[in-house]
Amino acid sequence: MSLSKPLSARRLVPALFPLAHADPASAAASRRSRRRGAFVATPPLPPPSPSSVRLAEPLPSLEPSRLALHNRILALLSSPAGNPDLAEAALLTRHALHSNCRPSSFTCVAVLAALLRARRLEDFFALHRFALQAAVPPTAATHALYLSALAARRLPDAALLHLRHIARPGSPVPPSPTAYRVVVRCLVADHGRLADAVELKDEMLASGFVGPDPQVYNLLMAGFVQAGDGAKAVELYQELEHKVGDEMILDGIVYGSLMKAYFLMGMEEKAMECYKEVIGAESEVRFGTESYNEVVDALGQNGRLEDALELFDRMLGEHNPPLRIVVNVRSFSVMVDAYSAAGRFEDAIAVFRRMGEWKVVPDVAAYNNLIRHLGLNRLVDEAEVLHKEMGEHSLVADEETYVLLMEACFRADRTNVGISYFDKMVELELKPDASAYHELVDGLVGLNMLDKAQEYFDQMRENGIDPTISTYETLLKAYVGMMQLDDAAKVAKCILLDEKVIFRDEMRELLESALRREGRDDDIAKLYEDVEREKAEAAAQAAEEKARAEALAREERDARRAEIAAKDEAAAKASAAAIEAILGHRRKTEGQTEGAASLPNTLDSGLLSKLGIRSVGETTPQGTPPSTETKIGDVQEQSGEVAPQGTLLSTETKGDRQEQAGEVTPQGTPLSTKMKGDEQQQF
Repeated sequence: MSLSKPLSARRLVPALFPLAHADPASAAASRRSRRRGAFVATPPLPPPSPSSVRLAEPLPSLEPSRLALHNRILALLSSPAGNPDLAEAALLTRHALHSNCRPSSFTCVAVLAALLRARRLEDFFALHRFALQAAVPPTAATHALYLSALAARRLPDAALLHLRHIARPGSPVPPSPTAYRVVVRCLVADHGRLADAVELKDEMLASGFVGPDPQVYNLLMAGFVQAGDGAKAVELYQELEHKVGDEMILDGIVYGSLMKAYFLMGMEEKAMECYKEVIGAESEVRFGTESYNEVVDALGQNGRLEDALELFDRMLGEHNPPLRIVVNVRSFSVMVDAYSAAGRFEDAIAVFRRMGEWKVVPDVAAYNNLIRHLGLNRLVDEAEVLHKEMGEHSLVADEETYVLLMEACFRADRTNVGISYFDKMVELELKPDASAYHELVDGLVGLNMLDKAQEYFDQMRENGIDPTISTYETLLKAYVGMMQLDDAAKVAKCILLDEKVIFRDEMRELLESALRREGRDDDIAKLYEDVEREKAEAAAQAAEEKARAEALAREERDARRAEIAAKDEAAAKASAAAIEAILGHRRKTEGQTEGAASLPNTLDSGLLSKLGIRSVGETTPQGTPPSTETKIGDVQEQSGEVAPQGTLLSTETKGDRQEQAGEVTPQGTPLSTKMKGDEQQQF
């Protein structure tokens, strides 16, 4: 039995076996086809455009070195001692932005968030600007943090402008719900601009990026409740209910503000009915920490302390960290507000000290809240004890803390102590703002200390802080009441010259009527004339300074252009000199080469003539082309080749003679050959 297969089985099919071909031509064609396919290069990707949008890379896609940098910076931000090294983290991030191991967008977000929590706004804006200039792609968290920093800097218009910029159609990073919440809170809680906040809410719904957000509606409802318009708050709740499909809102954040609106409208039964409906055991409404806090605050501020205590105990029962966190610092602050509204300050202090039992650490805002309630009721000693406790818990009092202590001392007729608290801010390098100065001036005016109030008013203006209209009006009323009309006229003049405030008609009438009663009608006209004259002088001075600045800028621009032109001219001269030097060196080198090349020919010709040997062309008639035939004997070396004996070599030369120099025979003898006919000479 043969082990070989039959011919039919051994016949290969080219379709099944690509290397099997009928003839060599088809095989060669197949090889050429495969070779062409193998060398088809993928077209290179076009370089990215500088104007193209760059998105942040996800953390899992980062290289190990960049992940190590991210973890290193996080270690600096989360120090075990509770003192994060923010300066080192920010500096490391800035240095890494221009290295081979660039930090990711999320690394920059972590550092920015830490700076914002520490209220280091200058460092925050510096790092944010540096990261943008280094082309780090921003994320939604980056925009939210930037908006929060603008809100903390009390720049609502800038925050509103930035939010509208990132919410434009086609935005690569659309705004998140958090961004809208931050800006709405800034407009409502900090500046009372309810109309702008409602307009922003409508823009949010029209943009399509964010749906009807219950937290945004809750902020608006709380703002209208604070403004005393409960009906508008209820209308907003009904609008939200309609937006979600006429169903019950399952986010409990809105029910605290809704209950406050009902209480404000005198509908206590409606408020309690809503409370029982959403808090009941069968309710589907989801309550988190903030939702519970809002409901407890609504109950505590409207005489329902027992219900508030019951709900607070329920919150403590559900609190099971880290699985479920129901109680935070604000929960205890809300209970402090409830006890203070009922006049039970000892219970307020007691519930404040219970934070440690539930592993809740009080912050500066919680201390300030309790100090405010104690100061309003002239409990200065208890407030000072809390202030000392802040230092023991490694908490640094801020400007608000010292202003609250100052107000408490003023209410308790401890004026000098209150002034010392304000002066201590300057010693600690804190920066009191216009509202802090207003509280100081208002307190001193209430104590009939106008001279001291005027002193701090002048200090405020020297420090570059613009007084508010409330501060102006407080001083104006005090001077008019004390019949110090000259000082009142000076304050009015400051108001008229300050373009950031408006001199109200009530204040204008108050000053003019006081001057008329004293028979000083001419002083009124003189006051307005002086104001107009000083405004004109200020405008002329501003125009002159502007023209001077423009002229200086023009001179600097011309000088810069002249400097650039001089540098270009010097560079052109240097380039021309370099080119000329190179050409001269080349000409000199070529001349030396030609001289060296002609010298051996001259020497060889003289040597041949002395020996009686004539070169080719000397005996040749004029016009006859020189031709030489040389019959080499045993061995002839020509250009490194050995010719056999009897080989005939023929050489044609242009010119009068042909010299063959520098050749060496195998024995090392210089060879010079005169080739004519069959003659050959060897030297």
